[in-house]
Amino acid sequence: MTDRSSDEADPRGAIKDPDEWVTGAEPPTAAQESYLATLAREADAKVPDGLTKAEASKRIDELQEETGRGQ
Repeated sequence: MTDRSSDEADPRGAIKDPDEWVTGAEPPTAAQESYLATLAREADAKVPDGLTKAEASKRIDELQEETGRGQ
């Protein structure tokens, strides 16, 4: 029998590029839209209409960097 207690999952293995998401072309989630609005307000930036879920994720990453929230 294999001892799985010593096998640790790499947390980075679960992170996928938004361009590779199966659902990336869908509309953003309500949580993404809300967080984008908050970040945009803090960064004095605009969020374009019609973003996909993947595009919203990328914009969140950009705005987190600008606002210092992504640290």
